[in-house]
Amino acid sequence: MPRLRQVRRAEVQDEVILAMYQRLFPDRDPVEEPGTSTGTPGDWWTVFALVPDVFRHAVSGFSLYRNPDRKLDPVLRELGQTRAGWTRGSQFVYSQHCKALRSLGLAEEKIEAVRSWEVSTLFSPLERAVLAYTDALVMAGGRVDEAVFEALRAELSDEEVLELTYITCLYDMHATMTRALRLEFDDRDDPITEVAAPGDFQGLDLGAAISHPEA
Repeated sequence: MPRLRQVRRAEVQDEVILAMYQRLFPDRDPVEEPGTSTGTPGDWWTVFALVPDVFRHAVSGFSLYRNPDRKLDPVLRELGQTRAGWTRGSQFVYSQHCKALRSLGLAEEKIEAVRSWEVSTLFSPLERAVLAYTDALVMAGGRVDEAVFEALRAELSDEEVLELTYITCLYDMHATMTRALRLEFDDRDDPITEVAAPGDFQGLDLGAAISHPEA
């Protein structure tokens, strides 16, 4: 379950939220009867509805990146979003944008290769530059090597680079938030836990034991 309270349809007064509830969860309460057409629980919407102006701000961001006025190729955009989901460890963002790549006609083997693009021969030089740039934004906190940036600017306009940067960082944020709040497919326990020793284990300073083995 999400870490924050979900907002039932009967509680909603904001017209934008009501319209989105009706579009995604027609004629039902999304808390009592969760689920969207893409297979997600839909609790991103019901949690973000806690703060209506935050909800509207987020939805306007979705509209912005899909606006036909965007100059950036949608495939490049989705490569950045999908890779951001993967590198941030968000199963929700990664999963949703794999679907978006598929809807744009990308081959299954290429979608699969986003996870290991560094050793794949399926991507064009520009696509590789986009993926490298995404890794620098997400994993290196924006520390981008000049060679990566020049590879982008060799084929993209300044406007396209700005759109790519903004949208990729936006989805890095969404990936982080869904993990923190345990929304949608990111409602998962952390897989990194201590593996218990055998029941008769009495304790051992392993570092000391292997550093000074008995003669």
